[in-house]
Amino acid sequence: MNEDSQGTVTAVSSNATYSFTKPNRDSITLLAGLGVEGDVHAGVTVKHRSRVAQDPTQPNLRQVHLIHEELFAEVAGQGHEVVPGALGENITTSGIDLLGLPTGTLLRIGDGAVLEVTGLRNPCVQIDGYQDGLLKQVVFRDEDGALVRKAGIMTVVREGGRVRPGDAIKAELPDGPHRPLERV
Repeated sequence: MNEDSQGTVTAVSSNATYSFTKPNRDSITLLAGLGVEGDVHAGVTVKHRSRVAQDPTQPNLRQVHLIHEELFAEVAGQGHEVVPGALGENITTSGIDLLGLPTGTLLRIGDGAVLEVTGLRNPCVQIDGYQDGLLKQVVFRDEDGALVRKAGIMTVVREGGRVRPGDAIKAELPDGPHRPLERV
């Protein structure tokens, strides 16, 4: 991973109600320690239903979900049409290797928002409810038997701010040694 990795926000999405997809917006506001203002997954403690069922007091390490737009082209080659917000992400990116970032990377977006990368999204069967067969395109075992997750990364908001399509994203890697992303 390049120390000066940069990319661009291609879309932003949020939803105040539980729904697999999230409608695109002109902008979203990130709130420090909480997530996306008005989004169902914002909060200090977990909001994802499966996590709440396990332990509702867990810290919310999944405040803001990012997916790389390059994934959409990849799955299109397998017959799947995916657009920004369709997989429930809040920020769709291009030009930055989200999956290659280490845990603890800071993502500076736009004029002042800062996200800290906490881990990989653990995709669930709802993805097949959106499009049959899509789940096995975003989570699978490679030729060595290792589990590969491609459904984006999860972050927490360190510094709030407004995020819009077209905003620059700059990754600042943590001091080493770097820890690879694990599911959160």
